[in-house]
Amino acid sequence: MAPPRELKSSAGSLDVELTAARGRVRINGRYASMLCYNGMLPGPTLRLRAGDRLNLSLRNDLDEATNLHVHGLHVSPEGRGDNPFVRITPGSSFDYGYELPASHPPGVYWYHPHLHGTVADQVSGGLYGAIIVEDPEPIAASRERVLVVSDVSLDSAGSLRRPTAMERMMGRMGEVVLLNGQVRPRLEIRTGERERWRVVNTCVSRFLRLRLDGQRLQLLGVDSGRRPVPASVEEVLLPPGGRADLLVVTTAGTSRLRALPYDRMGAGGPGNMGGMMGGSDGGGHTLATVEAAGAGAPSPAPVPARQAQRDLRSATPAVHRELVFSAGFGGMMGRGPGGTGFAINGSEFNPDRTDVRAEAGTVEEWTLVNSSPMDHPIHLHVWPMQVVDSPRQVLDDPDWRDVVNVPANERVRVRVAFDDFVGRSVFHCHILDHEDSGMMAVIEVR
Repeated sequence: MAPPRELKSSAGSLDVELTAARGRVRINGRYASMLCYNGMLPGPTLRLRAGDRLNLSLRNDLDEATNLHVHGLHVSPEGRGDNPFVRITPGSSFDYGYELPASHPPGVYWYHPHLHGTVADQVSGGLYGAIIVEDPEPIAASRERVLVVSDVSLDSAGSLRRPTAMERMMGRMGEVVLLNGQVRPRLEIRTGERERWRVVNTCVSRFLRLRLDGQRLQLLGVDSGRRPVPASVEEVLLPPGGRADLLVVTTAGTSRLRALPYDRMGAGGPGNMGGMMGGSDGGGHTLATVEAAGAGAPSPAPVPARQAQRDLRSATPAVHRELVFSAGFGGMMGRGPGGTGFAINGSEFNPDRTDVRAEAGTVEEWTLVNSSPMDHPIHLHVWPMQVVDSPRQVLDDPDWRDVVNVPANERVRVRVAFDDFVGRSVFHCHILDHEDSGMMAVIEVR
């Protein structure tokens, strides 16, 4: 399987030119007309180190406006930084500049468009790519793979199929699931080797229950969170926008990397609405076939122990907030004030309104309340969240994420440290059709 092209920083900086445009790519034996960065699907992987500067010039050769979000990076939201309010018109360019703090967490991140109202169409169309922030002390692995998972629906001519109104309401799930732009590729591995897999879920709405039967999986971390020591796992659940950092120690034989079925509709959902309206993955999907063969490799070196992450559970929050995420589903359960039914604390997104004001240097506790019969994965830009109470998690170690899934009709408590940066940014549901429909709010830190 061909990996995405990589661009690596040198001497503390990385200069990148990206062009967003339509392109022809080969998917499952036929050509398709997709949206691409630099003509590639996915776009190039950007490799950085803490303390680096990323200079990124984005040219828009699409027929509509766009912009760029560096998902999960802890960088300034102002000016030429991770600014979701930038608008790049067709035929024009914008020069972004991101300064990573020297203390930036290592891990796997990604980039994608974030212009409100167009995000789901542009991401599902093919505009996405991975970002890796390297470990200060390398982890021994025979190979590192960047695995970008996406999905898309194409018509008989190979063009992007427009989603129905129902698909937008529920959150579209593409008919074809891709791994690095390919359908069910084969991964060849030497028996006994330890590989490092960086997995990114770029799907607009699909949750990924990842499983690799017959092989040993160890979880290094999810999103920007890192465990002190790797944890053996049977499967990993990644909501849309989520990432996993995995070690795979192989045994001989053939196995499948699968995305198992996941029902986004809670038990309180009306009847069988999840299955009828796209809330369920049905029978799941095979993402890749893994072939492990050859003589056994030497035992890999132990993974270096990592310093325990900051734990905000002992902090005294300056503010407690309750944020209610509601979805009216087009009138079937009541509409929001602007007509879409997707809202936060009863209000749909307005870029000219500031919904939350936080003080720099403080810690806040947010209770994320999901009043709807569907899971909502909540993403906060710039500042990661520590989960401190969740009905479906045992929280022994600090659990840091930038996408926190709030199950249907449940609530999750998180704490946020507003360190390093000030400015205006956003938080929203990462079912991107829901974000485009209004489930997003503005936060300003001063």
